[in-house]
Amino acid sequence: MRQKRRVRVMVAKPGLDGHDRGARIIARAYRDAGFEVVYTGLHQTPEEIVAAAIQEDVDMIGLSSLAGAHKYLFLAVVELLREKAADDIVVCGGGIIPDDDIEKLKESGVKEVFTPGTPLDDIVKWVQNNVTPRQD
Repeated sequence: MRQKRRVRVMVAKPGLDGHDRGARIIARAYRDAGFEVVYTGLHQTPEEIVAAAIQEDVDMIGLSSLAGAHKYLFLAVVELLREKAADDIVVCGGGIIPDDDIEKLKESGVKEVFTPGTPLDDIVKWVQNNVTPRQD
């Protein structure tokens, strides 16, 4: 009997934002919860993130933005996934994101947005409840 594969999560820092402490913390929380984790590092373009997500066969991309470019960067990732027929990869985001922007992001395909202060356990639980491995 084959075991179901673990959820593969990519944590990505798009754009010029150089603050990665939160991204590293969430990557560790995902790892500790039993997910396979890929961390792209800083200063990734949406194109690089999508290419890596497809190559790494991830189930979810967690985008982190503290620099105010979340509307452009997060939506570019969602659109590129659609163009590459990989829109079954769940996209969520986190960081300093105004409340007014959260609904717009969700309407455009970002499944969830986590803001500062969200407990790590809540984020991990959301992934457990909303992301499943795309393949066996």
